[in-house]
Amino acid sequence: MASPGFGKREAPDQQPRRKGDFAHLPRREAAIAQYIDRLPEGADISIKTLAREMADYGQCAIGSALNRLTAAGHLRRRRTGLVDDQGNVRYVTQSHFSRTPRPDAWWHDVFTDSVPASGYDDPEPGDVRGGSGGHEGRGFRALARLGRREPQLALSESECYALAETAGEWFRRGASETQLVYGITLLLPPRVTHPFGFVQSRLLDKLPPELPPVPLGVPMTECVGCGAAGRPEELPGGLCRPCRSTDPVRCATGERGGCGRPACADPTCRPSPKAVRGKAARIRREMRVRRERDGGASLARRRRRR
Repeated sequence: MASPGFGKREAPDQQPRRKGDFAHLPRREAAIAQYIDRLPEGADISIKTLAREMADYGQCAIGSALNRLTAAGHLRRRRTGLVDDQGNVRYVTQSHFSRTPRPDAWWHDVFTDSVPASGYDDPEPGDVRGGSGGHEGRGFRALARLGRREPQLALSESECYALAETAGEWFRRGASETQLVYGITLLLPPRVTHPFGFVQSRLLDKLPPELPPVPLGVPMTECVGCGAAGRPEELPGGLCRPCRSTDPVRCATGERGGCGRPACADPTCRPSPKAVRGKAARIRREMRVRRERDGGASLARRRRRR
């Protein structure tokens, strides 16, 4: 598990887990995505930890796979500020994972506290009190889908309307739909004779606490490849421009990223000029940051000698 505030976070409105969720991905990316999908909330999904736990892949392979999962819409990282009990602000990086691939516009809505489009195939109810947006509308949709998880807790439309405000309070306090469903369905009795009263009681008894005030500021999205921060619209696909330009071509042998042989006769088994320029730009940036860091350290040493 990661430190409090860090680690994996489940994206809202995900489809139920089923076979073939990641069949559209290459074998390596699908294996890593399945492993991440089964980890609990708050698990450490950094490159070093995944490489240590998955012995078949090294850090380079894990990093490349996470970049591809980001481009496919399964993974995003966001840098946000948390306030501790003493009022100090601590910036943390949160990794959001979605079993369902999502476009950039959907992730932008999630990070700006808008209501994202549902990942379910069934049409969403359009007439929700207070509009289809907001926490109340999101609570209505979560209650309407509750019967799919537990048939004995299926609610009627009028009952979902009546409990939408209470369920929306969960989302206003920062809970995810997974946490709401888990809180309602945990340790169910053998038989529920009155679903409405049971769900209402669980919603009120297990209501999460109020979140501490968040400092003013714009949450920043982090590039999964290099960790550079930027606004969501500046990182399409969750990757910065240099990292997007490092996507290798497919070798004629059928292996993505080239066959790996030092002396391959295939002329297409090499990075494109755009990828080479992107790698060079990233190397120059890393060297500049390292020189600035080393320069500051050497200056501090000279001052201590004096």
